Amino acid sequence: MPELPEVEAARRALQAHCVGRRIARCAVVDDAKVVVAAAGRAAFERAMVGRTIVAARRKGKNLWLQLDAPPFPSFQFGMAGAIYIKGVPVTNYKRSVVGSEEEWTSKYSKFFAELDDGLEFSFTDKRRFARVRLFDDPETVPPISELGPDALFEPMSVDNFLDSLGRKKIGIKALLLDQSFISGIGNWIADEVLYQSRIHPLQIASSLSRESCEALHQSIQEVVKYAVEVDADLERFPKEWLFHHRWGKKPGKVNGKKIEFITAGGRTTAYVPQFAKTDWSPIQQNDSR
Repeated sequence: MPELPEVEAARRALQAHCVGRRIARCAVVDDAKVVVAAAGRAAFERAMVGRTIVAARRKGKNLWLQLDAPPFPSFQFGMAGAIYIKGVPVTNYKRSVVGSEEEWTSKYSKFFAELDDGLEFSFTDKRRFARVRLFDDPETVPPISELGPDALFEPMSVDNFLDSLGRKKIGIKALLLDQSFISGIGNWIADEVLYQSRIHPLQIASSLSRESCEALHQSIQEVVKYAVEVDADLERFPKEWLFHHRWGKKPGKVNGKKIEFITAGGRTTAYVPQFAKTDWSPIQQNDSR
């Protein structure tokens, strides 16, 4: 599932290769579950043609193209959304379900654009949990208006982070997955930062010590920034990260320590019992069933 680093890699690719170019041709598919086009597909496509891409913007796991005039196309990546630019390598995240070797354009393309210089890009989604929409001002309407501060662009200060955690009576993994709290953190990042800060995924957020809160704050910053710096290329993630060992609920070890799996925040969660602190509240044990 694409998280902040994967969506940011897509944004940077669009920013580098498409900004300043005019959309010469656009095609959106007839898939009402993914493409939200109240005025119809033809109107959606007409709104794009002739417009110049001014910037590629992102908040959390949502990306949109700022054009020289509204409306702007917005992409919510869901479980398997991805940006592909013909002839340009864009990161393939873990469990990507559309291979770069497939024919162009992919049969899973939901939005396609050809630019005035001949460059082509598409937004694909095989699993159909993504959303493609048109907004006059994406930041002022849901889902983007409902997001919390972006984990990369708008990091909380340590003091604000401590204060926020102190008022949350829910499990820390569930809180990290709540996009209205911090936007951009998904399942693998949440597992990674909790592993690195030695916090049990089910511990109540408000019960964390100041030391644990500070460690978690630091881990979020370090993991997100590192993953973004390497364009979400999983082969370049540090070998000691839990990321490399957490997939498929398979028995394994990380740095010689056993990995176990539970459910936290409604999601399959990998953690290392030997490292995770055990002073979590028993009222959250129902979340592990």
